[in-house]
Amino acid sequence: MFSKLKDHPFAVEAHFKSSLVFTFAVPKEQLQNKIPECLNLDTFQDKYAFVAVAMVQTQDLRPKGFPRFMGNDFFLIGYRVFVRYKNKAGKNLRGLYILKSETDTKKMEYMGNMFTHYQYTTTDIMQEETKEIKRISSQKSGFSVTVKSKNEVEVPLPKDSPFKDFKEARRFAGPLPFTFTYNKEDKEVLIIEGVRQNWKPKPVEATAYTFKFLEDQQIENAVLANVFEIKDIPYYWKKGKIEVWK
Repeated sequence: MFSKLKDHPFAVEAHFKSSLVFTFAVPKEQLQNKIPECLNLDTFQDKYAFVAVAMVQTQDLRPKGFPRFMGNDFFLIGYRVFVRYKNKAGKNLRGLYILKSETDTKKMEYMGNMFTHYQYTTTDIMQEETKEIKRISSQKSGFSVTVKSKNEVEVPLPKDSPFKDFKEARRFAGPLPFTFTYNKEDKEVLIIEGVRQNWKPKPVEATAYTFKFLEDQQIENAVLANVFEIKDIPYYWKKGKIEVWK
């Protein structure tokens, strides 16, 4: 019974005050062993797969329909791979497979691990924002990013990005409609659908970045493909849906 609590048993809503996403293009062979057998990598030009790091300031997280005062505010760091899943109806779903989740509060770690399979851990988060820059870092997790807060001119893509323009890059900006987890023993796929409003990702320019997690995962030859930020987004996740794979 308690294990079923992790299957996202009810809808959840929140407000994304801000979400800063760094997406890295990786030779697809580097990520194939990071995802379960039921999923396929979502690739570009049949060459690149993608891993993204999302840093999200979340407000009023609560079961959908509950009043805002019952919600919780926290910071979330999610490391995710872009994937596809073909469901029993034959529909090809684009989504994310989560490699690791971190938060800045013990309460969110506890509640997140009770109701999801995302394996939350608690870490330190430091934020600094001026008119010129925005910086987010964690000493414990070994990451640090700096982006320009305001851009009066058009933001260029990262110099080694495989994308030719931002129209291509936005396909891998995240979050995608679905998130997947997999119970290998029972061959069950848990599908969680997210619903968003006012989704207008804005490209930003990264001036510095480092992520120890990518090194720990032995992900090599990763290049920064895009950096997007969104602000003030209402968001909710539907109740999880389970289907047996094959």
